[in-house]
Amino acid sequence: MSTNQGPGDPATAPVARVSNLNIANQLTVLRLALVPVFLASLLHDDGDSTGFRVAACIVFAIASYTDWVDGQLARSRGLITSFGKLADPIADKALIGAALIGLSSLDLLPWAVTVVVLVREIGVTALRFWVIRHGVIPASRGGKLKTLLQGLAIGLYLLPLSGLLATGRAVVMTAAVAVTVVTGIDYVARAVTLRRTSDRAAMKRARKAAR
Repeated sequence: MSTNQGPGDPATAPVARVSNLNIANQLTVLRLALVPVFLASLLHDDGDSTGFRVAACIVFAIASYTDWVDGQLARSRGLITSFGKLADPIADKALIGAALIGLSSLDLLPWAVTVVVLVREIGVTALRFWVIRHGVIPASRGGKLKTLLQGLAIGLYLLPLSGLLATGRAVVMTAAVAVTVVTGIDYVARAVTLRRTSDRAAMKRARKAAR
């Protein structure tokens, strides 16, 4: 390749570094900061305060919305950073985990639901590290549906509902758990396939064959 580029050649221009203090990361940090605020509202007066339950739902909705906004900003403005890649899923799981554990501790949600969802989320995080050298598994439509259903179901459980509305939220949570399990199994399958078919795996097989 020729090295005679002029001073105005784009190839010689310095690569702009994205600051960790960008707006997308700030929203991620805000989401983390809202977790204790959310929990304090939910657990106030052992969950018997209607006003604080509603406040907890509002805080949860705001925090969930920042998850969507920071992702959009990071992709559209080129603000993806290593910090963001690490902090964003941590913030997501901290919020969902706090909500599920808080609801179960108040006997508003069966512990079985909390355990299934958290095991799936922790397992998927472990799988991401397992395949990180082979590539990234993109979010599937099922994964996006899972996130939507989980958020909706948790939001409904945060509100002091009764009657048909309470029955309705149980149906939504059942659907959320079902999609959570199915997408978790799908993620395992895709992770195994990636480790077998990635360029890194192919190079390893080639080196072994050459010995």
